[in-house]
Amino acid sequence: MLVHFVTDEPAKIPAVRAMLEPRFHVVPQLLGGNDTAIGPSHVLMVDADLRKSVCVEQIRLVFRELNCIVEKLFIVRNQVRSMVAQAHALGATAVVSRPREVIVKLAQIELAKRASQADGVAGASPEVTDSAAAFASMFSAVRHGKAINLSDAEYATSQVVNSIAQNGLTAWLDNVRRYHEGTFQHCLLVTGVAVSFALDTGFAGPDVARLGLAATLHDIGKARIALSILDKPGRLDPAEEETMRRHPVIGYELLRDIARVSPEILDGVRHHHEYLDGSGYPDGLKAPEISDLVRLLTISDIFAALIEARPYRPPMSRPDAYKILCGMDGKLENSLVKAFRNVALRA
Repeated sequence: MLVHFVTDEPAKIPAVRAMLEPRFHVVPQLLGGNDTAIGPSHVLMVDADLRKSVCVEQIRLVFRELNCIVEKLFIVRNQVRSMVAQAHALGATAVVSRPREVIVKLAQIELAKRASQADGVAGASPEVTDSAAAFASMFSAVRHGKAINLSDAEYATSQVVNSIAQNGLTAWLDNVRRYHEGTFQHCLLVTGVAVSFALDTGFAGPDVARLGLAATLHDIGKARIALSILDKPGRLDPAEEETMRRHPVIGYELLRDIARVSPEILDGVRHHHEYLDGSGYPDGLKAPEISDLVRLLTISDIFAALIEARPYRPPMSRPDAYKILCGMDGKLENSLVKAFRNVALRA
């Protein structure tokens, strides 16, 4: 069982690993370190000074990114009353104080997890879990100033293609929504929609993979955007919106020197917010300058954004989202929007 360990002190990480491994696999995260990797963890375990407001706010940001993890175990030494209260306010499912209590509680969670699986309670599909882990690896690399491993993106894309081909788009959307949220959910949804669009249109295998990879990488620039903007529980103000609009260029710059990233992929990453009438960004391209791949990716991106839950609005139904696309005549290619109908409305 994987335990995502969140702490404010680096020295606590080896101590927790020594206590829990090898029975449990510990995935550490240092508060304020900008590492928001989402792997297939089953428990969030927090050991931080909850009397410090900066720690509390950083924990809230982590929890927003990792909301798919239900179990939240807090370690509060000496059961300091104010810290116990703060832990529960943050959503703790259990508060413990001694090492033995940590191990016992984790064992109970592991036992309950196995029982649920034996009873047939569905968990995230391997394709969703593996794809999310690959996205996490890429975003973490960018936030730590490391090179992107393109193999992560290619693997995530192949997992999405396999899942869509075998189980269809609806199953993919349901699984992603159930277990992930925020930027990772959006990336997984866009890739699923784009791959489904390509398969439904009859694209050859390499073309499906190319569009899928462009979708996988399209928002990698958001890894350089502050979490306070990415996860803001409301609409962005003009300054924040301007910052957010930088992500296509940031993504392009992160990828342009990677030899295996084709010009078509770079085009998709930089221009997926361009419109045929020139009203998009960042370059204000018009129809003759916008490639077919970008046109397909833009439709997929808009549709996925409409059907995902946002902090300030519920998800739109697929028919309603498709109506929005149909109303964007002049911005999106009408023939492609019509071709997208089966993907949008198929149950």
